[in-house]
Amino acid sequence: MYSKILLPTDGSELSNACVTAGIEFAKQLNAEIVAVFVAGNYQYPIYVDIIPPNTPTEEEYQAAMKALGESYLEPLKNIAEQAGLKVSTVVQFNDSAAKEIVHTAQQYQCDLIFIGSHGRSGFGQLLLGSVTTKVLSMCQIPVLVHRVKHA
Repeated sequence: MYSKILLPTDGSELSNACVTAGIEFAKQLNAEIVAVFVAGNYQYPIYVDIIPPNTPTEEEYQAAMKALGESYLEPLKNIAEQAGLKVSTVVQFNDSAAKEIVHTAQQYQCDLIFIGSHGRSGFGQLLLGSVTTKVLSMCQIPVLVHRVKHA
């Protein structure tokens, strides 16, 4: 059915719950996992007269975000490997997380994206925006939306 599944994570509690469900799903299919963390691009401080001395350089920012992303991806990788699954992790940079999730799925030839949702609708979704909704609107491959149940 599906042989390579993309699991995006942002390190949040919702995302961690979704990743756990995604690993269980992949285990049932004996599918390979590609896990991705998307960090925003470096923002140059162009609207200030004097750049504060503690402002990180682009290289420092990227190194810090890569380390943060890897700290979120490492536990996921360990759980997947303990489940006997092949897993790859990647940190990407893009100001549009949804666009980068879709691009990464294409780049790594995934045949499914397993992504979480808060389950908001109506005004709540409009106000907050939704990476999941954007992924659904842009994607050409199947997307499985895992709705995390609140206790």
